[in-house]
Amino acid sequence: MFQKLQGINTSGRKAMYAHSRSDQLQLDLVLDGTGVTDFGLSPLVGLGTKSVAEQIDKFLNLCFHMDGDIHEPKFLKIQWGEGVLKDFDCRLQSVDIEYTSFDRNGAPLHATLKTTFVEDPEPSKRIRKEGKNSPDLSHTRIVKSGDTLPLLCKEIYGSSEHYLRVAQANNLNNFRNLTPGQEIIFPPLEK
Repeated sequence: MFQKLQGINTSGRKAMYAHSRSDQLQLDLVLDGTGVTDFGLSPLVGLGTKSVAEQIDKFLNLCFHMDGDIHEPKFLKIQWGEGVLKDFDCRLQSVDIEYTSFDRNGAPLHATLKTTFVEDPEPSKRIRKEGKNSPDLSHTRIVKSGDTLPLLCKEIYGSSEHYLRVAQANNLNNFRNLTPGQEIIFPPLEK
């Protein structure tokens, strides 16, 4: 997504990147309360749950309603085969319930849940996926055993020549003595 705002009395604007939209996954989940099949949400909400109303209630409590311990709906992970569903960290954004058949008393026998899940990865996973390594922005790294300042500079800036500047920015008296667990700040390079 790019910023949509434009200055007053201007003929145009530079397209400035603002953010990317989260991936969405739309699934239709079919619930059956006739006892003909044990597919659907039975493994998710517990075997022996035959009532469609009970299955819907358990699904909504598990995936949609606020969890009092974390004060928000639960984080979900959808795993199925390969590709985007191999490991999809998400939350349930919306669910529309379509009832298609009922028993004589009006209890639902069959329903389809039209769900939309929105991607919500852990911050560390999101940062890894983004792979941001621009030398004109500040970066931080935690020193691991065997790291040297010149090698870390090469990783961040593409060249090890800035190691003295980084040592100065971090108030290091000796750039050769890095301690594992130490945080090093890599300031932006001026253009």
